[in-house]
Amino acid sequence: MESYISRTSGIKMKDKIGYAFGDLASCLVFGLTQSVLNKFYTDALEISVLSVMIMTIVARVWDAINDPIWGRLIDGARVYPDGRYRHWLRIFALPVAVATVLMFLNVKSFSMTWRTVWIYFTYILFGMLYTCINIPYGSMAQVITSSDKERSSLSVFRSIGSTFGAMPAMLLASFCYVKALDANGNEILDEAGKAMKVMSPTITLIGAVIIAVLAVVFYFLCYGWSKERVVSHPAAREKGQTKKIILTLLKSRPFMAVSVASMLFLAAQMFGQGYNTYLFDKFFNKQGLTMLPTVFQYLPVAVIMFFATKMGNRFGRREVCSYGVLAAAVFYLILFVLALFKIANVWLYLAANFVAGVGTAFIFLLIWALASDAIDYNKVAYGINDDATSYAFYSFMRKLGQTVATVLINVPLLIIGYEGSKLKTESLGQPELWTMYNYSVMIPAVLFLLVFLILRFVYPLSKQRIDALQVEKEAFLREQEEN
Repeated sequence: MESYISRTSGIKMKDKIGYAFGDLASCLVFGLTQSVLNKFYTDALEISVLSVMIMTIVARVWDAINDPIWGRLIDGARVYPDGRYRHWLRIFALPVAVATVLMFLNVKSFSMTWRTVWIYFTYILFGMLYTCINIPYGSMAQVITSSDKERSSLSVFRSIGSTFGAMPAMLLASFCYVKALDANGNEILDEAGKAMKVMSPTITLIGAVIIAVLAVVFYFLCYGWSKERVVSHPAAREKGQTKKIILTLLKSRPFMAVSVASMLFLAAQMFGQGYNTYLFDKFFNKQGLTMLPTVFQYLPVAVIMFFATKMGNRFGRREVCSYGVLAAAVFYLILFVLALFKIANVWLYLAANFVAGVGTAFIFLLIWALASDAIDYNKVAYGINDDATSYAFYSFMRKLGQTVATVLINVPLLIIGYEGSKLKTESLGQPELWTMYNYSVMIPAVLFLLVFLILRFVYPLSKQRIDALQVEKEAFLREQEEN
């Protein structure tokens, strides 16, 4: 008799590409918050770095309430004719795009108080709407196929989608500058006689609008090209069920380990993308090259994506991800040691980012498969069949990574005395600039090292354990089907 997993598998290339379009859409708008938004706040709107840090913390406190609630609502909602999870992509695609554009409106004419209120309101609104579409999108992987190997392939394609999705924001971060002019319309020159540049709110807004429109297009492509194969029913409504599930997730070693590892890995990614806008502007004075570190990190993905799934299946997803990220940590540590001897230049930095990108490519491509493995473990070990609630918790942990990245971006800026506007920071001396550079290589090294330690010594789902888990999952799914 054909197994349950076999009957609910068999995805096609269209499924993989369609699923990739979903994360491409999400990363188009999310990439703006990673690469552009912090500098737009501090430079274009002249919001203090401390206010930006506090804003992200407030947003995460709200997410701690909002995300589990939305996850429970999704788990308890009826199954619509167009799918249990993909249905929500169609509903929230446009609201997410609108909220994205609102964050980049030029409200510098507002008083500082109302400017601060505006960025708090629009940032939290974006986070709420992004949650409304991201949780069901992430949960789709559990119902597109029940095969762990096919989910590994979906993880790779999702990561490929996110790679392309992050690029437009990085491009905007590199070319949103215009020449600085004084009150008489004359160019302002630096000490070397070169025209200074400042961030243009108009160019930034136009770029944000274009990117938001593209996101809507790709959300609908994901909706049209995806198919839910696994029968999934609404969770039973029981008093205290949400609390019970959250407590179970908190005691699940595989789930908490992959959640924390994913949080730290995302923090490292977002730190680099956000901090590089300042590093290339001030330390390297190469504004037009701002996007290159991210491009260089993603270039290895274009090659490794062809065999990441096979290597993960053969050697273990935990194994290839953990040792890859360890290699990345080592290369950033080398840059930090060289910086102690005042050895640093833009091409050395880019080369190191490329080599580190080889190491991080595996976890970048397979992180979602690790999360799916942990969710499968929770089903078998604890009977948790509430995929949206599980993914809501996982999504919240990744949002914490965004907060960690924002803090790590802004604390060094506070230390060196960054005041928001480029024109106000021309007095930064070499000691401050070298401090800025030291943080740019030290922080990723520490974060990647922590990810390695968690995956290798805390996350328990080795290759052998995953193979055994598939046998246990088959019995669990058969029982669920019979009931």
